[in-house]
Amino acid sequence: MINSLRPYFKLISVIWLGWLLPFIAIGQNEAPAFPAETPDKVVINNIFVIGNKKTKRNIILREIDLQRGIEYDWEEFISLVQEDQKKVYNLQLFNKVEITPLFTDTEQIELLVSVTERWYIIPNIILNLADRNLAEWWTNQNRDLSRINYGGRLVHNNVGGRNERLRIGGQMGFIRTFEVLYSKPYIDKKQKHGLAIQGMYFTQRNLQVRSSDNRQIFYSNEDEDILRRNRSASLTYTYRGSFYNFHYVTAGYTNTWIDDDVFTQNPDFFIHGSNSLEYFALRYNYRHDKRDNILYATQGQLLNLALTRYGLFGGDDVQDWEFTMNANKYTKFNDKIHLVSGLSFNAFFGQRQPFTLVRGIGYNPYFIRGYELNVVEGQQVLVHKNSLRFKFLDLGYNIGDFVPLEEFAYFPIKLYLSANFDHGYVNDRNNIPENVRLTNQYLFGYGLGLDLVTLYDMVFRLEYSINSQNEGAFFLNIRAPF
Repeated sequence: MINSLRPYFKLISVIWLGWLLPFIAIGQNEAPAFPAETPDKVVINNIFVIGNKKTKRNIILREIDLQRGIEYDWEEFISLVQEDQKKVYNLQLFNKVEITPLFTDTEQIELLVSVTERWYIIPNIILNLADRNLAEWWTNQNRDLSRINYGGRLVHNNVGGRNERLRIGGQMGFIRTFEVLYSKPYIDKKQKHGLAIQGMYFTQRNLQVRSSDNRQIFYSNEDEDILRRNRSASLTYTYRGSFYNFHYVTAGYTNTWIDDDVFTQNPDFFIHGSNSLEYFALRYNYRHDKRDNILYATQGQLLNLALTRYGLFGGDDVQDWEFTMNANKYTKFNDKIHLVSGLSFNAFFGQRQPFTLVRGIGYNPYFIRGYELNVVEGQQVLVHKNSLRFKFLDLGYNIGDFVPLEEFAYFPIKLYLSANFDHGYVNDRNNIPENVRLTNQYLFGYGLGLDLVTLYDMVFRLEYSINSQNEGAFFLNIRAPF
């Protein structure tokens, strides 16, 4: 009976995994095992890769710094094995990664890279909120079910076994969207250059038109007409000259149409005197990423720098520059305690921007815990987030007897207690009267949190935070804050 139902269990599991994909990273890393008595130096004679039924061998070897025929000090070798294992794991192509040295002589080894592949073609179910976070939907929007987005995507995370990504999806509900994305990380034999292309179309019948008292104000007209229609396309060139450093150059086009009714609610929604906003943009982005786990890191660092030019031609409706920085440091003191500190900065060079380009605290990734219900908008944003975490529970269960798929057979549970302190500042050059309560002043929030990290690195956070206005509340969030 169980065997006859196995194909249906498999289909249900794949669909369930597809719904989780927006929140998770795949995999469990195994710590590398080494012999009790170790030599002073080792030389790698060969590198073998097993378990990669779909993924090309060169995609895996691209992440491995260890080379054949080179003599390594043993301590250096151990460090490189651990780093290489993390890099292969962070490809998000495998459930398990193990790199094991096999001794053929006193100082001669064969290196065995063993991987367990994940599902690559996933029917991805879209079921999410249109709002910034759960607290915004629950409190400010009165748990309005019409604000739920639903739909589906077909996601292929390893087209041709070369780590290419293909995503095609459609979404209904609060925001109606159609999107297509194709990325190829390497288009050359040396695996340094890549390309990605993306297109998106979406419409909204209920639209944020302004903010007041640092809360979002939404509007829909009596006929429930479409209030916003957006078309965008982009082409991205990537260069990866070393393991941890990435360069991106993106050229994009955006066309946004707004119904005239929107201007009755906010005459300054656009600032160029038309209800159609059209512009080309060019962005350069540098990323240094050396984290042990890209969704819930406990060690390493991340640096993102971006400079964007809006308006490449004289006829473009936006002419502005934007600079963005995000720097996170993850310090691991021991297996149980680690500290995370993240600094984020955003600045527009111009005096005013269309409402569609508004930034500030409350819009991802700029937030201060305790201000989940607020938006603080302006031209310059500076936020510094900090968490000291203590892991007090680390369990794992083998549920393979109940689950027909190896990918779901291990169920981990990790619980972290976190002490949090965030602070920041938003500079609003325009001093909009209805939002002066929180703009142009120092803001902070602090409190305690409980982080649950479970199957496939899913993260659930329950936090109690108090802000600088002495407002305290519990907040439930999904995904790590850094």
